[in-house]
Amino acid sequence: MNTRVERIVAGDLLAQKLGTGTWQLSGGSSEQVRMILSGTDGAADEALRGLKASKAVIAWQRGTVLVTLLTAGGPKAVRARTVILHEPLPALYEKLPQLMTLDERARRFWRRVFLLVRIPGGRRLLGLVARRTGSSPPSGL
Repeated sequence: MNTRVERIVAGDLLAQKLGTGTWQLSGGSSEQVRMILSGTDGAADEALRGLKASKAVIAWQRGTVLVTLLTAGGPKAVRARTVILHEPLPALYEKLPQLMTLDERARRFWRRVFLLVRIPGGRRLLGLVARRTGSSPPSGL
């Protein structure tokens, strides 16, 4: 089974050391991609110091991550234990109010369900009602 997963990130990336074996690669603006590489070795520290890359290829493999960075001086490969990739979606929350609207009948149903859950024994009563109105399980179970 092939467990390799790749992601290509294009854009100007600058490297910043966060701690021992931990680096952050980020774009110039706050809307751009940000990567956190942790578990890097000394060779990675040398390759990432002062780095300016135009593209990154992240390949998650079993137990390690290979990050290949395209720089003006040629490609540089860095191994890390883990890589966290954060890609902000600026218009994500604009769609939330449009996701779901409940009509009055549905609101009344859910108000009753939540009222029943709050009273002692209400959860058990809901469980009995759900089992009674649900489909019967297949025979042999």
